[in-house]
Amino acid sequence: MSLNATPSANRTRIGIFGRRNAGKSSLINALTGQDLAVVSDVKGTTTDPVKKAMELLPLGPVVLVDTPGLDDEGDLGEKRAQKARQELRRTDIALLVVDAEEGLKKEDEELLSRLRDLGIPHLLVFNKCDAGDCPLPEALRERALCVSARTGRGIEALKERLAHLSPEESGRRLIGDLLQPGDLVVLVVPIDKAAPKGRLILPQQQTIRDILEAGALTLVTRETELKQALAAAKEKPRLVVTDSQVFASVAKDTPEDVLLTSFSILMARYKGYLEAALRSIPAVESLREGDTVLIAEGCTHHRQCEDIGTVKIPKWLRAHCGKDIRIKTCSGADFPEDLTPYKLVIHCGGCMLNEREVLYRLREAERQNVPFINYGLLIAYMQGILERATRVFRA
Repeated sequence: MSLNATPSANRTRIGIFGRRNAGKSSLINALTGQDLAVVSDVKGTTTDPVKKAMELLPLGPVVLVDTPGLDDEGDLGEKRAQKARQELRRTDIALLVVDAEEGLKKEDEELLSRLRDLGIPHLLVFNKCDAGDCPLPEALRERALCVSARTGRGIEALKERLAHLSPEESGRRLIGDLLQPGDLVVLVVPIDKAAPKGRLILPQQQTIRDILEAGALTLVTRETELKQALAAAKEKPRLVVTDSQVFASVAKDTPEDVLLTSFSILMARYKGYLEAALRSIPAVESLREGDTVLIAEGCTHHRQCEDIGTVKIPKWLRAHCGKDIRIKTCSGADFPEDLTPYKLVIHCGGCMLNEREVLYRLREAERQNVPFINYGLLIAYMQGILERATRVFRA
């Protein structure tokens, strides 16, 4: 991914929902002006959520998600419909597409109620209004409009309405608000077996970009050259940011009067769950023999022999607690709805997830009384440097 490409997690996520053959796929094609989604008269053509990242003017960078029909039938059909409902937890704006000739059905009403409960901005799109305006329910007119995906009628109006529904920016920055122009930031990036070949991972890219936007300076080094990099710098760094896996050695090599944190901890603040994760830290000391911990990652990747989530954190956690802690893992969109079997959720920074999805996971953990912490915070705590690793937010 290039430094100037908008990451999927930072794009407005627009979910397209509705019953089979309401015209969801046709609507995506009309919105984009491209044949992105397969269109067929056969019900159930879309069997899994299909995503497309693009620029949708006047909204900007978006991810369009075409979902299976809410009224799909049979055991397999119910699983498909469940996939569509699960998409709600990461949706910034929802479009509920209704066949204008058929009107609202039970599944549509249920989804509308769910959208209201979740506070998701949404529009009710009556499709197939090819000949003229379709009658809109009086109670829904402020959130509804008529379109024809086939003829293009009403599509531009829909784009304008979408732009006005765009969620407000949180105002949070990854690192730029912690810096002054001219500050020096040293980034510690291990190049080991787990590092992707030929590129930096997303949090590292985003951190560099935000430092540049702050008018600050950055120096990137491996942990093995950190001492040399610090000695070569003509001024004391404002901050050292490290990959959490090498927290211990970086903390040892970084002078005490230099602020220190990790990419994972910065990401927790950026996604809006840093304080909640900090409150859950004491739960580590409550773990008992045989307790089960869930380690969750927002992305899926090929795991190496020293993988952080499946190897290093379990090893460090068991050593810290001195107990045989059971570990379960999940990745990507596969986050369990029932968290009650777990005494603790340990989550990655969440760089590949949008804020709504990360906070959904946090709220579900809180609702089920399961502590929810972060990779970087946990590692810093177990290595006795948590206060130092979070001092930059109080400096």
